[in-house]
Amino acid sequence: MKYAVLGAGNGGQALSGWLAMHGHEVWLYEIVEEKVEALAKKKEIYLQGAIQGVGKLASVSNEIKSTVEGADIIMVVTTANAHAAVARSLAGILTDDQVIILNPGRTGGALEFKRMLNASGCKARVYVAEAQTLVYAARLIEEGTVNIIGVKDKVLLAAVPATDTAYVLEKIIPDFPMFCPAKNVLRTSLENIGAMFHPCVLLFNAATVERNSVFWFYRDMTPKIADFIEKFDKERLAVGKAYGIDLLSVSEWISYAYPGTPGDTLCEKMKNNPAYHDIKSPSTIFTRQLTEDIPTGVLPIMELGEVAGVPVPLMRSMVEICGNLLDIDFREKGRTLEHLGLAGKTKDEIIEYLSR
Repeated sequence: MKYAVLGAGNGGQALSGWLAMHGHEVWLYEIVEEKVEALAKKKEIYLQGAIQGVGKLASVSNEIKSTVEGADIIMVVTTANAHAAVARSLAGILTDDQVIILNPGRTGGALEFKRMLNASGCKARVYVAEAQTLVYAARLIEEGTVNIIGVKDKVLLAAVPATDTAYVLEKIIPDFPMFCPAKNVLRTSLENIGAMFHPCVLLFNAATVERNSVFWFYRDMTPKIADFIEKFDKERLAVGKAYGIDLLSVSEWISYAYPGTPGDTLCEKMKNNPAYHDIKSPSTIFTRQLTEDIPTGVLPIMELGEVAGVPVPLMRSMVEICGNLLDIDFREKGRTLEHLGLAGKTKDEIIEYLSR
């Protein structure tokens, strides 16, 4: 089977190495020329840690057309705020029956991607799905060498429309048995756990990051910050309930995705989870934990809540405070309901639309 992997960051190289190790033809696409040159010289991905082995790549390129031509499955492993641009690039070159999976979709990723494909004139009958999170917790040691910190046991996946989910799973489960069906993209989108963790940790450690004082992102968790995360998360849970979905709390999700993680409280689980153990803080506050997780996570969850009449004061505050901290208008290019094609719809109309 030919896999096209778009994006050669931590997740993209981890996926590429795993797939190539298991005999698939893997074509890797990356926009950054320095990465392409380094990986093209090696043509191999070395995996270490929780997964060990070497995968030989068929191609490394910054040419997206040749990368996706003839691909059975296209794994998009870019930042979520690049999904729209990737969809525009693919619109004219996709062919019937290709499967596209966003790893992950964050909140509304598959909706945005499908909408952009249509707006850009895509005529092919393709399948678009989103994963709720990345399969691996992974970090690059250097280009072509990835440390797999942990592998999730269960990852939700849903397609747009929802009736396509079974077909996508049939194609992907032989290689990724951890993928589980979600009823629709409302479930995968509202289970965006990173949007609950990352902005909270970064906001309360912004001065530490700006001072270039390195800390362990999860291992240095404190009880009060963990308590705030749970308060923040209660708004997400309330949004889910309004849409008829019983979501996992952040604490429940750690136990779901990483069974056996020791600890009774969220703080203990975050500190003790082996998959989180070696993840360090970013070097700047202009990091994807804010610039990606807020416009593609907190913002759309907040707007879904507002449509349903759910109070979301902490989410609204997070959007406003971090927007002012970074001098970024997250609504300009973020996943507002208008950008997701849901503007003007009532809660019930959104549920009906996404359940088809």
